[in-house]
Amino acid sequence: MKPRIKVLTLAVNDLERSLAFYRDGLGLPTKGIIGQEYEDGAVVFFNMGDELILALFPATSLSKDAGIAATETRLGAVSIGHVVNSKEEVDAVMTQAAGAGAVITEPARDRFWGGYSGYFHDPDGHLWEIAWNPEWVVED
Repeated sequence: MKPRIKVLTLAVNDLERSLAFYRDGLGLPTKGIIGQEYEDGAVVFFNMGDELILALFPATSLSKDAGIAATETRLGAVSIGHVVNSKEEVDAVMTQAAGAGAVITEPARDRFWGGYSGYFHDPDGHLWEIAWNPEWVVED
C-alpha cells in the first residue's frame, strides 16, 4: 500500500444539516448533494485542496455500504486537523465554526508542541482541530 489518502468520509445523521454546516457555515465549496437518484446514494463532496476530498454520507448508507452496524458514537476516536497560517486564522476559523453551530470543546491556546490550536465538534460530533505551527507552511 502506498501512503496516500484521497477521501475522508464522515458519517452524518442529517445530510442537509451537515451540508449547511460545512457549505454555508464554514464556506467550503461543493456542488451539493449528488446521487439522490440511487438508493442509499446521496452524498456530498468537498474539495479540500492537496487532492483531498471530504465526503458526507448518511450513517445508515455508509454502514450499509461497508457492511457494518451503524454507530452513534463518534466522539474522540479521531480528530480531523485543519492547518492554517497564523494564530489569528485559528481564532477566525474557531469563531466561524462556533457561529455555524459547532460546539467548541477546547478554545484555541498555545500548545506544548510549539503551536496554537483549538477543537470543536461538528453537528454530528466529529472532532476538528484548527491548528497553526510556526514550522508548517500552508499554501492557499
